[in-house]
Amino acid sequence: MTSRTGNYVEASVGEIDEWAALTAQALVTTSLKAAEPDRPFTARLRAMSMGVAQLTDMSYGALVSQRTPRLIRQSDPELFQMAVTIAGQQRIDQARNTAVLGPGQMVLYDSSRPFDAHATESPAGTRTRGVMLQFPKAMLPLPAQRVNRLLAVPLSTHGPGRLLAQFLRGAAEEYRACTPSDAVRLGVTAVDLVTAVISHRLGTETHLPAGGQQYLLHAQAMSFIDTHLGSSDLTPSAVAAAHHVSLRYLQRVFQQQSVTVSGEIRRKRLQRCAFDLADPCLRHHTIAAIAARWGYPHPAEFSRAFRTATGTSPRHYREQHLSPRADVRGASRS
Repeated sequence: MTSRTGNYVEASVGEIDEWAALTAQALVTTSLKAAEPDRPFTARLRAMSMGVAQLTDMSYGALVSQRTPRLIRQSDPELFQMAVTIAGQQRIDQARNTAVLGPGQMVLYDSSRPFDAHATESPAGTRTRGVMLQFPKAMLPLPAQRVNRLLAVPLSTHGPGRLLAQFLRGAAEEYRACTPSDAVRLGVTAVDLVTAVISHRLGTETHLPAGGQQYLLHAQAMSFIDTHLGSSDLTPSAVAAAHHVSLRYLQRVFQQQSVTVSGEIRRKRLQRCAFDLADPCLRHHTIAAIAARWGYPHPAEFSRAFRTATGTSPRHYREQHLSPRADVRGASRS
């Protein structure tokens, strides 16, 4: 049974095949089978649109889920999925890593890579339950080769991890009280928190200069870029001058993160444009106005940059994310 209200979909099923069809539309396509065929299988899903991100609250019985190379070739939305386990236990294998997760633990995985997932029920019949945030991989502002090392690796729920887990659970509980514009803003915050969690983990594995001065400069420069994204005067030289360092030194600091200053300015501007294009409360704003707001005064230049980054035009991207189907990514209709 499925009910839909605006950007919110709630569904419950009593068969493993129904669950496979529902999750294929709301999440990604996987091959599913019940881990305990002799026991009744039930599952429930609440899918909540957050602009370009989606938050899903799920509970389900024991099962085995596989995303195979063939399924990836058939359909790949190129998403990262950050999952937080609330109850039960599950195991995820991806990229030669294995994460065994209990309540309160979280893991990141990639829709573009094969994975195996196993969920078990407790002897008392407690089903696995968790919340999952999924968002375009292009929205994570970190070097892919570093992020890939953390796929299917249990992530700490201390510090930034605790904040993220609490935020996702709270957002799922309070979603019905949010306006569509609230939901989009929550999506931005959620992706930023995921970035903080992954950055924190990568930072603990990276040899930083004594005293962390370059790390601090990078963080300060990124904050400055965030604050001045809409300014036409935002250039790498302006960022360097604001922090009283040479452009060459600033570029060297950014290169240690496998990025460039100009590349980060461009990525963040395009990210904000993408979020605004997906915001239903901004549908009356022209694409040109949104682009100009984030530092792209010339529509043709913006269109080229956006297509290069996302593989689609701004107009098509907006149509995809503001269509009724995009409210919850293809969730089943009642």
